[in-house]
Amino acid sequence: MKKEMTIFVDMDEVIADSYQAHIDIYNEEYEGNFTKMDCLGKEFWQCVPEQHQQRVKDHAWQVNYFRDLKVIEHSQDVLKELSKLHHVYIASAAMQFPNSLLEKSEWLDDFFPFIPWQNRILCGDKHILKGDVLIDDRSYNLRHFEGRTLLFTSPHNTGTNDFERVDSWLEIGERLLK
Repeated sequence: MKKEMTIFVDMDEVIADSYQAHIDIYNEEYEGNFTKMDCLGKEFWQCVPEQHQQRVKDHAWQVNYFRDLKVIEHSQDVLKELSKLHHVYIASAAMQFPNSLLEKSEWLDDFFPFIPWQNRILCGDKHILKGDVLIDDRSYNLRHFEGRTLLFTSPHNTGTNDFERVDSWLEIGERLLK
């Protein structure tokens, strides 16, 4: 039998589609037509006219921004299966935006009820994490992790090649559920 692993999973842009939320809010406010394909290699705020950049950066300060995020496809199914075999923790930076702590917790209750509150780490810096696997979209979170790192593809990180990359939750399942 395989050894149980401790797996840490980021929220934003890994199980919760915050990148698409920025695009959707912007397109609605400014009658834009951006897609993720327009933004490869960039943060979304870098794609909009300079006079709108701060507004995009401020999206995460809005009430219900984190509460209304869409679930990344297949993340629920794969995480449910992983949680049957391993210790799965959600590890998300939640201290920067005051509303995010409660909103992220409620969002997890709705979409990932099989991950109990005891397995949710809503933190600042992720350098404190010690385990077997970290799945994240930000290379600065992966850089100091001592276990296996999986870079989850997001438009902003398409040019990053320093880590083992995964493009979907089905791919994560293939790698970690075998």
